[in-house]
Amino acid sequence: MTAPSASAPRPSQWQEKLGVVLFFLLCALLTRRVGLAMGAQTFWVLGVSGVLGFVTSDLVSGLVHWLFDTWFSRTTPVLGKTFVTPFRVHHEDPLDITRHGFIATNGHNCLVSVPVLGLALLLPSGPEAPLASAALIFVLTLCLGVFGTNQFHKWAHSASTPPGVAWLQARGLILGREHHDVHHTEPYTRHYCITTGWLNRPLAALDFFRRLEHLITALTGQRPREEALHAVSTEQQAPPVPTLATP
Repeated sequence: MTAPSASAPRPSQWQEKLGVVLFFLLCALLTRRVGLAMGAQTFWVLGVSGVLGFVTSDLVSGLVHWLFDTWFSRTTPVLGKTFVTPFRVHHEDPLDITRHGFIATNGHNCLVSVPVLGLALLLPSGPEAPLASAALIFVLTLCLGVFGTNQFHKWAHSASTPPGVAWLQARGLILGREHHDVHHTEPYTRHYCITTGWLNRPLAALDFFRRLEHLITALTGQRPREEALHAVSTEQQAPPVPTLATP
């Protein structure tokens, strides 16, 4: 979940703008339904569901980030140009994301979230349907987290941020600069979660992504980060550049 790079294809600007408008419209409709479903008996259920949705968005950001950092290549059909290239370019130029405006940064995630929010509108809600209402607020906060991921990520790379954003970063409520710097430090295989970063340490303690990589390698024979390994191998095998002899 990173902002598209200049070398990667993007949806047209009008599609991204439409996605942002539809996203906020659907969020407003769902928020209204959540408000109507609130009651003394359902408040704690909806509150827990909302927190779980936001935490899940952090997990989703980590899984997507890990997937396209680790597997496939820039030449993979469809996925290569659309998803893999932006993530690889981001490692080559981490400040690239800070050069995008609001629509370019967030439009893609809005477009992805719109169908999910639309389906959530089909769920029943109200005091008589507490589980459906809980599912509704889970989806709402999940999509809000997905929407915020690229923006939080951009702020984590920005030289300066608005005071309110700095306050949220300092308290760990959204992704902070120092926390995210770990991911951009060799070997670049840690701290994949980029919404809040809350799950990075628990997942690291479980060795979650390494275990997942071992499982995928065992099942498919593919090695993680094979494109990067191939690049290193090519550099090592390249003949030395001849130099002119000096008298």
